Amino acid sequence: MSAPKKVVLAYSGGLDTSIILKWLQTEYGCEVITFTADLGQGEELEPARAKAELMGIKKENIHIVDVREEFVRDFVFPMFRANALYEGLYLLGTSIARPLISKHLVEIAQKHGADAVAHGATGKGNDQVRFELSAAALDPSIRVIAPWRLWDLTSRTKLLEFAEANQIPIAKDKRGEAPFSVDANLLHTSSEGRVLEDPAQEFPNYVLQRVVPVEEAPDTPEMVEITFERGDAVAINGEAMSPATILAKLNDLGGKHGVGVLDLVENRFVGMKSRGVYETPGGTILLEAHRGIEQITLDAGAGHLKDSIMPRYAELIYNGFWFSPEREALQALIDKTQEHVSGTVRIKLYKGKASTVARWSDHSLYSEKHVTFEEDAGAYDQKDAAGFIRLNALRLRLIATRNARVAQK
Repeated sequence: MSAPKKVVLAYSGGLDTSIILKWLQTEYGCEVITFTADLGQGEELEPARAKAELMGIKKENIHIVDVREEFVRDFVFPMFRANALYEGLYLLGTSIARPLISKHLVEIAQKHGADAVAHGATGKGNDQVRFELSAAALDPSIRVIAPWRLWDLTSRTKLLEFAEANQIPIAKDKRGEAPFSVDANLLHTSSEGRVLEDPAQEFPNYVLQRVVPVEEAPDTPEMVEITFERGDAVAINGEAMSPATILAKLNDLGGKHGVGVLDLVENRFVGMKSRGVYETPGGTILLEAHRGIEQITLDAGAGHLKDSIMPRYAELIYNGFWFSPEREALQALIDKTQEHVSGTVRIKLYKGKASTVARWSDHSLYSEKHVTFEEDAGAYDQKDAAGFIRLNALRLRLIATRNARVAQK
């Protein structure tokens, strides 16, 4: 395959992607365009611009884009309408960011007439799959370059030697082995590797990036009210906020109370198991609140159907199929169920827990006069239950009768 002439690189400004930038230049002699996404990772991104310029990237080829609102509005919120959890626990914080990054990589490539995009995901992880499946769905003609699957820089020592040989700045703490690897965005922080690689060992508290250890959380609970419209959060404590602002606010509240820490050994799409520590304080609160408002506004049939497809929906996101027709079809079903999911939920935050304590809505299906243990003034005739039970028991009686008859022979 011929060398690419122009490549758009997903660039963080860190050591690995800086090495990739230089490797693309030296390996292919190609023009490199950088894309750095502000996903709310909490880091200053302007140094990435300066570093790219230092490495010879033209100013017009450096793209630093604030995608926080787009990320929460168009990716996180649709996912939360589904109450999506991978393997019943993981809130998909890394998974859901990758299709957004791929979308911008492809758009910038089309804008600049680039013939390839590149990413820094390794050949062992899920992200390579997510980036490349998304790119294929958005532009089937685009070439994807994954240096970790191509080069011979197979150790930290070799990476540092390459960086030194090419005058790539190296942060002092990169000269030793990093204690663990961190990926962050507005939805979560993911920590993996090194001290976390033995699942038989409890993770040390210094791994935590945005959530206080539960032992250090306040001794006094805090209440927060979240208002929803059609399945999406729109206000906190009565104050209307944008999607990204809501998630950032909930992160602050949850982090302070030790909410949203998950120690998980998960099944990667490529086949191996991996152990990670995830911190999703705002997302954990949001999931609890969304479940709370659905309890009174969502019909049982729709809700149970939605719950039955959730594992499949979550798996599609985890495996990189955000832009697939099946995910979009499931999304249409999920969004239909959210038409009346509007109202307010009060959540209690205390010692690592986010618990629904109250919920109310003009769209509520909850009928106190039907469910009351007191006089219901004829709202519900308990005698009706007898026929209901007889009809539902009919097939069970027939089965039991058949089994008894067969057993006598």
